[in-house]
Amino acid sequence: MYRGYPGIKRYMGMVVTAIAVTTFVISCKEEQVSEPLDLQSVPVQVVQGMKAVQTTDGLLQMRMESPLLQRFENDSLSYELFPEGFDVYAYNEQGELETQIRSNVARHTTTKKKEEKWEAFGNVVITNFIKGERMETDTLYWDRDKGKIHTHSFVKMFSPSGYMQGYGMESDEMARNAQIRRPFDSYGIISRDSTNNGYIETVNFIGPASNRN
Repeated sequence: MYRGYPGIKRYMGMVVTAIAVTTFVISCKEEQVSEPLDLQSVPVQVVQGMKAVQTTDGLLQMRMESPLLQRFENDSLSYELFPEGFDVYAYNEQGELETQIRSNVARHTTTKKKEEKWEAFGNVVITNFIKGERMETDTLYWDRDKGKIHTHSFVKMFSPSGYMQGYGMESDEMARNAQIRRPFDSYGIISRDSTNNGYIETVNFIGPASNRN
């Protein structure tokens, strides 16, 4: 095609070479400006609609549910994050549902030494159905090895015998013997619901009793 025009042929070759070099340079620049991928921020496993059960001698002992589980790993530990809610149901020796723990977010951490830690955050509610008691707090820690739960946060406790509040709480994991570490007196208006279910439904907090005239 370019037999009679060697100059054009040479020019077209230069254009093609220039385009190839330009394309290579642009590609290199694109690779250089791309942000590095943080592998620790990417889950190695994702499970939707997570459900797990624990049994002893064929008897249901514990059930865990969450809409979403994300598992992360690094050199020192691995952890499972439950960012869309977490529920734990604990059953007594007779197979009856006794305790429920619910939170907005939960995290289960395991170190390389196999040390475990459970944490729950945001609108944490601990209910013991047998005793008719309910506790509300913002943060809860669960030590499965010791069978204990505790928090340092503000706690409200509702029970058939009345209402308590304070800072810090510790109990066995079934919430059978919960104790508020630093309770304080308060004056409140207590209301029971019409179903008469045995525990206090709402408390309109007025303030410490010592501050009232």
